[in-house]
Amino acid sequence: MVDYQKLLEIGRDLLIAIGEDPEREGIKETPRRFASYWREFIEHESGNIEVDFALSDTGQMVVVSGIKVWSLCEHHLLPFWCDISIGYIPGKRLLGLSKFARIANQFAHRPQIQERLVFEIAGEISRATNTEDVIVMGTGEHLCMKMRGVKSSGAMTTVSARGQLGTNANLRSEFMQIVGQNIRA
Repeated sequence: MVDYQKLLEIGRDLLIAIGEDPEREGIKETPRRFASYWREFIEHESGNIEVDFALSDTGQMVVVSGIKVWSLCEHHLLPFWCDISIGYIPGKRLLGLSKFARIANQFAHRPQIQERLVFEIAGEISRATNTEDVIVMGTGEHLCMKMRGVKSSGAMTTVSARGQLGTNANLRSEFMQIVGQNIRA
């Protein structure tokens, strides 16, 4: 749970620490905005992810791509965006389309690293669909790299693959082809 009062103090102290007057016109409300942002980000409610549909086993791969999430680099507390693609082979449980974005956001709304984000999404998709045949790919741009240090752009891609999608090169390749087609479309 977020300590809103403490965040107000931190916002004010931050302004003072960077040489600003927190009473100056234009930034008087900055500590409130700062505290409200953090409360909204951390206490984000993804919504229900438990609704699923019954399906007879078809052996088809389902791919959902283009899910965009924002998170915070846990090392620098700077934002990073991540384009998430998910593939799975359903058994008897099929998720509704909105559930994939809800699951991705559930894990993005906390200080995070991209590798763990993708791993946790894969784990939750596996749990929710009751199948080990899951692959999640995240491609992100990290403002901690772009705004500080080397000050350079760069995309990082991480993949977490389980079950057949982790062991069968043909299935992984099929997933990558589908995602590539969806990105170009």
